[in-house]
Amino acid sequence: MVKAPIVTSVEVNEIEFEIRDVTTEPIIGIPIYEKGSSIRRKAHVLRVNTDAGITGEYFGGNAVEYAAIPGLARLLIGKNALDRELFYNDAKQALRQQASMGRSQIDIALWDVAGKLLGVPVHQLLGTYRKELPCYASTYISDFDPDGLSSSEAMADFAEQCFELGYPAFKIHPWMGQPLNKQIEMVAAVGKRMAGKMDLMLDPVCTYETFGDAVKVGKVCDEWGYYWYEDPFRDSGVSAFAHKKLREIINTPILQTEHIRGLEQHVDFVLSGGTDFVRGDPDYDGGITGLMKLAHATEGLGLDLEVHVAGPDRRQTMAAMRNSNFYEMGLLHPKHPGMKPPIYQDGYVDNLTAIDAQGKVSVPDGPGLGVPLDWDYINAHTTDHAMYS
Repeated sequence: MVKAPIVTSVEVNEIEFEIRDVTTEPIIGIPIYEKGSSIRRKAHVLRVNTDAGITGEYFGGNAVEYAAIPGLARLLIGKNALDRELFYNDAKQALRQQASMGRSQIDIALWDVAGKLLGVPVHQLLGTYRKELPCYASTYISDFDPDGLSSSEAMADFAEQCFELGYPAFKIHPWMGQPLNKQIEMVAAVGKRMAGKMDLMLDPVCTYETFGDAVKVGKVCDEWGYYWYEDPFRDSGVSAFAHKKLREIINTPILQTEHIRGLEQHVDFVLSGGTDFVRGDPDYDGGITGLMKLAHATEGLGLDLEVHVAGPDRRQTMAAMRNSNFYEMGLLHPKHPGMKPPIYQDGYVDNLTAIDAQGKVSVPDGPGLGVPLDWDYINAHTTDHAMYS
């Protein structure tokens, strides 16, 4: 019998790195392509150390989530690192007034501990369903650089490029704050070029100002047979009633719940009729423990759970799900290699050319999350470090 690994400390490294040829989008603040510009970004690496000499590691999450780590560490020190369900529920109660920020990253690191302890990948602990995942190409936010995704034609060209690379599906992230007719033109241009060749999705990142705008764009999605329509307008994706009404008016399936946090709220949203596809994210929804609860709840309702963005933890969880269609490869741009630092070893990447000829990626089979972190890179770029013991 394996001796229980006891948590001895929790560590956080803050790293800083440069991203070239991007600038900051002025409304929502994420990077967009702009040749010749550059920005500096911060990111975090979490470690949960145990007396068994095994360390659970996770790269991901944001500064707001990491602000909760000092308080959560006290729930872990001296406890069995395998008691993930207990931590999930204790942290859920402790963070009931803080939107559950911080528990997700610790939970993911605890799954890494368990896999490393037993010498198996997380997907095997969860129960493997598959080891290859079909991908969709998920674009950068549309930009204003003449050499970038600055026109409907450029977006259609990129969709065609992704199709030729083997991607079976393509998702548009359009401009923020631009006229509706310009937005509609892009949806139609990509539809005209690629409908019937690949599945098309649209994620306006809640940019359309009114419900009426969302309806107008949704009807264009209907015309070109879009696979799903995600987070269209400025309710910020949280009104089940509004999206139920939208579902009654347009034919294109709706994908919601990226901005709904946790199991119960997701289920309430679905039962209220607010979505067709369900969105889940291990960083937002309670880690791997929370995401798998959501996957099973969604499966019980006969629906599909689509996992948000890319990473080793996402691949591990999707490998244990039947009811999920695509791995979100992104964010992608025809002229930019990506915004993520080279944090992983063993050649692991999530970029435009990471797929095979069938448009799939494999699930890492190493212990835990499956891919070791590059600590030479992390240490060289660390700007702050904290240990809680």
